[in-house]
Amino acid sequence: MGLLDGKVAIVTGSGHGIGRGHAMELARHGARVVVNDLGGSERGEGSGKAADDTVSLIEAAGGTASPNYANVADHEQCGELVQQAIDTYGKLDILVNNAGIVRDSAIWNMPVADWDAVMAVHVRGTWSTSHFAATYFRDRAKSGDDLHGRIINTTSGAGLGGNFGQSGYATAKAAIVGMTLTVAQELYRSGVTVNCVGPSGLTRITATMPGAGDAFEPDEVPEGEWNPMDPKNSSPLVAWLASNEADYVTGQVIRVIHDKLIWMGGWYERKDISCGGKPWDAETLGMLMATELFETRARGMEFRPL
Repeated sequence: MGLLDGKVAIVTGSGHGIGRGHAMELARHGARVVVNDLGGSERGEGSGKAADDTVSLIEAAGGTASPNYANVADHEQCGELVQQAIDTYGKLDILVNNAGIVRDSAIWNMPVADWDAVMAVHVRGTWSTSHFAATYFRDRAKSGDDLHGRIINTTSGAGLGGNFGQSGYATAKAAIVGMTLTVAQELYRSGVTVNCVGPSGLTRITATMPGAGDAFEPDEVPEGEWNPMDPKNSSPLVAWLASNEADYVTGQVIRVIHDKLIWMGGWYERKDISCGGKPWDAETLGMLMATELFETRARGMEFRPL
């Protein structure tokens, strides 16, 4: 018995790289997979049949998959994508939101059209597919199904810590974390978990960054061998999160960097100071910030940088 026998999955952006690794791994564990990819460039330009290549790899390994060429930036096409999984395989259990593009430049050089394109694919694409999947999952839960629904989203180091030249991409990836935390709360009572994975690896997107190295596909690493920059290194985590074993895990962000799984913690209350029940005074606030909050200065001493 496979970990995901009988499950039906959608993986967006799975014509190449990390998404291809996810689709192949889910299929390896028994899931039937709808392989979605517009087939465009890493900038989101053009279209093609990259999804067919991933389907062929899955079928050659004995799995079951179908291609889909929807543009996830189009809300209605996202609905059609979800419906394709239901019509083709009878249901949907797993949605993996992986599709993404990159259009990097410093904020003073970034055209608004590039900002809009990145947000449309990453944020709207994740939201729209999740919207249609959530509607379907809730209907199943209301009908009394024993549901183990899954939505697995994708963030990145840029979204969690920022990165020069990626104000659009980083903002989108941070927004996906906020979406994950919220939708996890909304769908929990319906038997659906929502988590976020931060993968690593050499992909078409990372290859656009100076000095990052050339991209390669997950199927180029021989079976049984391990490469720290293999795009499929996070795929076993995705497969496990998609399984019934992970029913207790929701609203979490987990990164995979080389050979490490990293459970991330979000914003938390680091320290507080009180105004003593009276209004704050901007003219005296500076000393309190330096001595009591940031501790960049002890009383009577020079400032030191954060």
